[in-house]
Amino acid sequence: GDAVLDAGCGTGRALPALRAAVGARGTVLGFDLTPAMLAAARQAGRDRDGTLALADVARLPLRDGCLDAVFAAGLISHLTDPRSGLCELARVVRPGGSFALFHPVGRAALAARHGRALTPDDLRAEPNLRPLLARCGWRLDSYTDEDTRFLALAVRQG
Repeated sequence: GDAVLDAGCGTGRALPALRAAVGARGTVLGFDLTPAMLAAARQAGRDRDGTLALADVARLPLRDGCLDAVFAAGLISHLTDPRSGLCELARVVRPGGSFALFHPVGRAALAARHGRALTPDDLRAEPNLRPLLARCGWRLDSYTDEDTRFLALAVRQG
């Protein structure tokens, strides 16, 4: 019965899993800034699992505290202003709500895939991500950075 947003949903690959998590009475939203990604999500039939909308994560068309959770796969590297985007996501999540920042490969594997080395200023590095989230009203509760996945779980502070 929860309300969840896939922020920067792309082709909507996470929407079926989010639907399964919230059940038939829950609400699943998939927002992306790219019309072509949303069209691909619709073509794949993923609009059956949630409501798709063209929206900018930096200016969400949602009221304060209306969501229970936000899922974001690969989002942070696409934000022009990561602090502003993470604060906007916090605005729409109720106190005690959850935020999952995910990537299917870890930071080192992703850097290697792009032919670059990890740098100390990488936003997803725990010493950078923890204070960034805190400034936006999130408390980082869990941090995993392995070759096969990156997952940071945070809770919205009241």
